[in-house]
Amino acid sequence: MTYRRQIRVEFNHCDPAGIVFFPRYYEMANSVLENFFREVVDYPYHRMMEEGFGAPTVRIETDFTAPSRLGDLLDWSLRVTRLGTSSASFALAAEGAGQARIATQHTLVWLGADKRATPWPEQIRTRLAALQEGT
Repeated sequence: MTYRRQIRVEFNHCDPAGIVFFPRYYEMANSVLENFFREVVDYPYHRMMEEGFGAPTVRIETDFTAPSRLGDLLDWSLRVTRLGTSSASFALAAEGAGQARIATQHTLVWLGADKRATPWPEQIRTRLAALQEGT
């Protein structure tokens, strides 16, 4: 299953040359992940925080393939590529006007109330496993 979300490039995403400043792509990718957890996994980040848990990014690998400019509409996609005991990897990519802009692999780890890596709660694990590629 591929989760999709569109994000329009805004002024706050751009550097003085009018192209996306690379750290802003990570903010957009985080927004895609956050909305995926809310809309698909049914475990929003605000609930995680209220309950004392978290799922921070521990690894990012990225290829920037073309610049994005103010006003561009980026079509983001997210796929679950790996599900471990306490971590999971997600392939995120964005295209604009049919052209690849960025491809990134994010690894998140589930943190328990003690802020240490701990196994995914069964409710989350079940949903992620159902969405994992090749299953």
